[in-house]
Amino acid sequence: MTEPDVTHDPEVPVTKVPAQAHAGIVRTILGRDDEDDDRPLPDLPPLPADPRWRIEHLPLITAIGFALVLFGFSAGLLIGGMPAALGVSGGILIVTIGVSLTTLAIAWADVIRPELVLPVGMSVYFVKYAAIVFLMFAVVGSDWSGARPMLWGLAIGAVLLTGVQAWWLTRLANRRAATVPPTGQDPE
Repeated sequence: MTEPDVTHDPEVPVTKVPAQAHAGIVRTILGRDDEDDDRPLPDLPPLPADPRWRIEHLPLITAIGFALVLFGFSAGLLIGGMPAALGVSGGILIVTIGVSLTTLAIAWADVIRPELVLPVGMSVYFVKYAAIVFLMFAVVGSDWSGARPMLWGLAIGAVLLTGVQAWWLTRLANRRAATVPPTGQDPE
């Protein structure tokens, strides 16, 4: 096997082909990759007409959460003093922030690509609950007198804000059922 002859003939002009600059990984993920792309687009489902319904309940649930924080602070102050007030209100505040961030993350995933809802939702829930468990262990392990009220605040906030969210979703389902005509009926 012989090597190919790669010598250059000085009579023939050399044309240089410009090297095509490729986008990096981050630019490709963000959709700012090569402009002249001939790859076919994937078949994605169409976006809903109004994606705001995913976070329509967020102002109400956040307002109720902050009202519960104030109520918990007042109740804790009357029952057990300043440490109990800080504990109860801190526990409810953690739940309120967690519910708000979870709602935003799941709504974002649903708008970007509906297939991301489950992995993003599970990841957010895992991180949120892991942080709450580590916080609970740290608070219980300390000698702070507001530790037990904080645990009560976490529990009360979780139950009440979950109830508010369930009430809102039931209200939304009833509103949608009233505006959408029933299917499967025979038009006579």
